[in-house]
Amino acid sequence: MERRWNPSFALEWDNVGLLVGREEKEVRRVFVALDVTEETLNEAMDFGADLMVTHHPLLFSPVKKITSGDFMGRRLIQMIQNDLCCYAMHTNFDVKGMAALNQKLMGLKKARALEITGEDEEHRPEGIGRIGTLERKMSLSDFAWKVKEDFQIPDVRIYGNPEQMVEWAAVSSGSGKSMIRAAISQKADVLVTGDIDYHSGIDAVAQGLAVVDAGHYGTEYCFIKYMTGELEKMFPELEVMGASVHHPYRVV
Repeated sequence: MERRWNPSFALEWDNVGLLVGREEKEVRRVFVALDVTEETLNEAMDFGADLMVTHHPLLFSPVKKITSGDFMGRRLIQMIQNDLCCYAMHTNFDVKGMAALNQKLMGLKKARALEITGEDEEHRPEGIGRIGTLERKMSLSDFAWKVKEDFQIPDVRIYGNPEQMVEWAAVSSGSGKSMIRAAISQKADVLVTGDIDYHSGIDAVAQGLAVVDAGHYGTEYCFIKYMTGELEKMFPELEVMGASVHHPYRVV
């Protein structure tokens, strides 16, 4: 996996790789999820998984204690007691996988990295997100409906005039308000991302950039199906299962 999605592509602040478990553990069953949650952890154990491969790291910050008194401690205790390992590929996958996956889902043409963070083995620029052209110019409202269909999500939020015409689209999966500046500098008409707060949204519009908030989960749960398929091809001797899709909120 590390030859394919090298941890060296992860951003400096990130925490990727084997985060829980024995390095010598023999792996026969792999469970793929976006996060380690109560639901995905139970699914993994019901499957009899030896290893969980997740996009988001279970551990970001140092842990001072591991007890059953908090949710993180309970998860770690449960994993260790069940000899279940956990491996995370986060921003290294964002650079070496997610950006191209989002580009393909949206059908972007003439695409390039939205924010360059390094180079690949052939010295081509690599980075977070993508920017490219749509197949045709369309209104922001129509584009929002397209994003809903592309990502198969229940809803999106729009910042900007719904009648505004857009052609150059940027996408940065997950929590992408930090990519607003890059999208503006690359002359994008619209940015698709998640976790946009009120001020970030209205300030982007004031600078000429429309925003479609498709949600953190909405822009990244494609990892589950994609990674399950890739691991099945890479390791045909293993049993691989993907987590069920559960959008984390409901609009009422």
